[in-house]
Amino acid sequence: MFVFRNNTIERFFPKEYTFSGYDDISYVPTDVDGYVWFYQLPVKYDQKILCSEIRGYAQKLQFVLAQVDKAQPFLVLTMDEGAYSVPFTSGIELVAAVAEYNAVLVQVEAEHSNVKVLDIREFTRQYPTNEVFDWKFWFISQMGMNPKVTKPFMEWYNHKLEQIALKRKKCLVLDLDNTLWGGVLGEDGIEGIKLGGDYPGKAFHYWQEALLELSKSGVILTVCSKNNEADVLEAWEKNPFMVLKKDNFASWRINWTDKATNIKELADELNIGLDSFVFIDDNPTERELIKLVLPMVEVPDFPAQPYELPVFFKEIVEKYFRVYSVTSEDKKKTEQYKANAQRAQAQRSFVDFDSFLESLDIQITIEAANEFNIPRIAQMTQKTNQFNLTTKRYTDADVRQFVKDGWKIWCISVADKFGDNGITGCIMVNGDTIDTFLLSCRILGKGIEIAFIKRILMELRNQGITDVKSEYIPTAKNAQVKDFYDRCGFPLVVEDADGKRSYIIDLKNADLSIKEYYHINYWCPLKIISV
Repeated sequence: MFVFRNNTIERFFPKEYTFSGYDDISYVPTDVDGYVWFYQLPVKYDQKILCSEIRGYAQKLQFVLAQVDKAQPFLVLTMDEGAYSVPFTSGIELVAAVAEYNAVLVQVEAEHSNVKVLDIREFTRQYPTNEVFDWKFWFISQMGMNPKVTKPFMEWYNHKLEQIALKRKKCLVLDLDNTLWGGVLGEDGIEGIKLGGDYPGKAFHYWQEALLELSKSGVILTVCSKNNEADVLEAWEKNPFMVLKKDNFASWRINWTDKATNIKELADELNIGLDSFVFIDDNPTERELIKLVLPMVEVPDFPAQPYELPVFFKEIVEKYFRVYSVTSEDKKKTEQYKANAQRAQAQRSFVDFDSFLESLDIQITIEAANEFNIPRIAQMTQKTNQFNLTTKRYTDADVRQFVKDGWKIWCISVADKFGDNGITGCIMVNGDTIDTFLLSCRILGKGIEIAFIKRILMELRNQGITDVKSEYIPTAKNAQVKDFYDRCGFPLVVEDADGKRSYIIDLKNADLSIKEYYHINYWCPLKIISV
């Protein structure tokens, strides 16, 4: 990454980053992976000169953006008007100039898909001004930030990069008594639990409202509670202050079984890894059990007092669930996982698996990469581990660059009579080589992956490609797809000592037949072709 800057900031970024001169935009390198724009509050006493300089930074940013490749990621950090404290630098004119500059950054992001804005004030305002800015280091080396905050800044910056890459936990497992409400349901009854009204019930009500909003961003909510299930179902239905009700949870385990066993069952039912779970429980003994038995599950400490719940909510969101943007697919997660449970129940009523699949009325839509689905495609490369043949991680800027370079990239949306799973798979083909092939775990087990790849191979054959290369790169989590290409008829060329497998298939002689109960719509620029 290449950093445009107006101060000394080298120590705050990774060693492989390179930097412009101070306030120098004359050189815009092209042989980099992306760019960072980090202009800090300039040190000036004259208010008019200071504000004019800040407004000039916005014009310079626009100039640089016009020079760079639109597919390259461009991170822009805001400016903090309270970065240092001296006379004459806290007036309303300065506040207005910085606000105007930051507003330009937001507008630039709206106009450029490769631009992401990082609000530096999220970091700086955790500290008193004299801890962020030290005049000694300014006079010695023109450093706009105190080197003492280097480590926390880099942690904050790297966390922001993860948010941009859409990396986060998937599922929140919640206890009930003294966790979602105050008191014990079995002892206090539906009317006696603390929820709504005065404190502490008001705190738990706010907590549930916050969790409901979190679920709307794609975080799966589940329950693991030692309770009588009938009592909980009645409380969900009858307590007028209950925000989170039965339909807001993808699944639950309300029984007297140990919670480690219950959480493992939830992971199996939802078909997601235990390392995607965060467990919330007021009981330190239960938390310790999960830490010991399921160390891959995140277990934050629950606050001692209900009034601490809003701060606790912010902490878990920032640490586990914050992403830079939320896709439309994320917002449907709870309904999609509930529909999966219904499919599992329906399957048990069929003896013949093909008959079950035919009964589902499976609709598969294959669509080429475009501005609307590229963020979701990138997100899947970041989050999909189990059914991922190469496990290569890409950002939306990477995917746009691949399209620009001539790669053939498609995604699939899958629906059936139980519901719409949305965009749940993608394939990326570079020339005659499959670079990436992945599917979300929630649509596995119905042969959709085979129908998908065969339809793409048909399309590649129609485009004149005679042989297609592919490979399987083993990871700790994708062992289930080790023989996927073998099952699809790809002849194995070589297998390395580390388990990496390389294949090549002759499309002219390949069996590309697809079962008739998969209803496939292949989208191309001119029309929808049904197969």
